[in-house]
Amino acid sequence: MTVTALAVFVVYLLVAFVVRTWLQVRRTGDSGWRGISGRPGTSEWWAGILFTVALVAGFLGPVTALLGLYPVDALTTPFVQVTGMVLALLGVLATFVTQMAMGSNWRIGVDETERTDLVTSGPFALVRNPIFTAMAFTGLGLALMIPNVVALTGFVLLLLALHLQVRVVEEPYLRQVHGAAYAAYAASTGRFLPGIGRTPAQTRTAEETA
Repeated sequence: MTVTALAVFVVYLLVAFVVRTWLQVRRTGDSGWRGISGRPGTSEWWAGILFTVALVAGFLGPVTALLGLYPVDALTTPFVQVTGMVLALLGVLATFVTQMAMGSNWRIGVDETERTDLVTSGPFALVRNPIFTAMAFTGLGLALMIPNVVALTGFVLLLLALHLQVRVVEEPYLRQVHGAAYAAYAASTGRFLPGIGRTPAQTRTAEETA
């Protein structure tokens, strides 16, 4: 299972970053990469750093297992590992599908001077951040396949990074760029899971008038 987890992780990197970037360049002439936002030490900066560290930990999870790091006993069962493999494979597929659903609006990072379309169709009609949801399921699956301290820590860091990226980078940007259209979308659509994390109208009003 350790080698399988490492192979799934490599495929995930290729699909989510290399292949998607190549398709973006081929379609638009632009890679879609905008880098880490914010000055060093800010919440925006930490979101990017934590995401990078989480990816490194995701790779080191199976590597350290190959080197002899023992998994957490309570999670070392065939059922947990097979469930993890299914989640990871579905997560990789869902990551690619949701990335493609953004079309030419796909980006890694945010450029505050840039205006992209607000995508609300397809998987984005179910949740506002389906790419990050798919990445979280991939991370969970990989951690369950090789449930050692490194892999589990990487998954926790991934969740923290995704929450920071959405809350302090992407949502403020989308509110600024799309105004009332994003406010209505946020009120009707969950943040990561359907129906969960919707932004109440009164909260949006207070933020917009502050």
